[in-house]
Amino acid sequence: MYYAHIQALIIILHRKVWFTMAASRSSSVNAASAKPKKRLRAFSVSQGFDMPFLVILMIILVVGLISLFSASYAYSFYWNGGDSFFYIKKQIIFAILGVIIMLGVSTVDYHILHHVAFPLMGVSYILLAVALMLPSSTGVHRWIRLPGVQFQPSEIAKFALILLFAHLISINHKKMKTFTAGYLPFMLILGITCGLVFIEPHLSGTILLLGIGIFMMYVGGTRLLYLLLTMGAGGAAFFFMVFIKGYEQDRINVWFDPVKAYAENSNEAWQTIQSLFAIGSGGIMGQGLGNSRQKHLFLPEPHNDFIFSVICEELGFVGAVLIIVLFALLVWRGITIGMKSPDKFGSMLAIGLTIQVGIQAIMNMAVVTNTIPNTGISLPFFSYGGTSLVMLLAQMGVVLSVSRHAGLGGS
Repeated sequence: MYYAHIQALIIILHRKVWFTMAASRSSSVNAASAKPKKRLRAFSVSQGFDMPFLVILMIILVVGLISLFSASYAYSFYWNGGDSFFYIKKQIIFAILGVIIMLGVSTVDYHILHHVAFPLMGVSYILLAVALMLPSSTGVHRWIRLPGVQFQPSEIAKFALILLFAHLISINHKKMKTFTAGYLPFMLILGITCGLVFIEPHLSGTILLLGIGIFMMYVGGTRLLYLLLTMGAGGAAFFFMVFIKGYEQDRINVWFDPVKAYAENSNEAWQTIQSLFAIGSGGIMGQGLGNSRQKHLFLPEPHNDFIFSVICEELGFVGAVLIIVLFALLVWRGITIGMKSPDKFGSMLAIGLTIQVGIQAIMNMAVVTNTIPNTGISLPFFSYGGTSLVMLLAQMGVVLSVSRHAGLGGS
């Protein structure tokens, strides 16, 4: 009998030991399988970034460089001592530099930007104030010129605004419906930024900043009622300045009737009329790449704000639509990256940075077609401007960094 009890006890102990060892092996396997998953969620350069976004971006960049050369070589020949390659040589150098910076930024964990959100906003305010204090023969204070380089502080302010809004939305996303946390601080920051840009004066930059800010607040969760009331108040203020105070009245008159203003020898109408001539003469298929007539000193700034007019003349309606589609695809893919981001900060960064490109492109195309008054705004990745191009490409590097965390590499 004792032997039977001892034998039963041995069997029970054996089973307990076996189950303990099995549980231990199971937990070890689970732990081992969990570790790779954790590493996959963590940042890794080897994960790769979103290839569709990069391919679309590079196509836009290459088409932009080709368009810039075609639009600028005549203007460059006349104004730069017979050097038709003056603008394109510089732009290619900045494009290469920008792509290198973009790829470098894409390997950096975007979460570190949390720590520079407020400092960068402060730096942009200082630079905007410095630009206002610098002397200007034209009364426009948009540029800071240093030996060998010049830039617009408003370009830095755009990125600083997007970064700070993304930071604040990510840490207050549960309180974005409230007035004190989801509306008031954002409008204070937006008001100061737009105010500094507005008095440069830089109306297009002000409208762009407002559009970016309002869109990010809406996506971030701010109550629609607050935003509608804000836009209503802004529209009323704009109406008062334009139609009561007569602010920028010449541009408004040109917008309403460019032909009449042109007949009255209005200097403000020249750009708009020449732009419309270029677009109209393009027809469906265009005059052919390089065959624009308006770029031969008829259309001012053919390599800058009005480059899309030259594109329409040379590539026609079909070419213009294809470029619009490219921008739409870039914005769509950027928003997709944002929606698949693992956190709110990355989501708002990707959406804000790509929406900036989309709004700016829409505004430029609206200006050259006289859909809105001429406010002077460049076409992203197309218009001449080295520092602006490098800044844009660096921002796209941030979007690619977000795509690494979203697990979109190779998609």
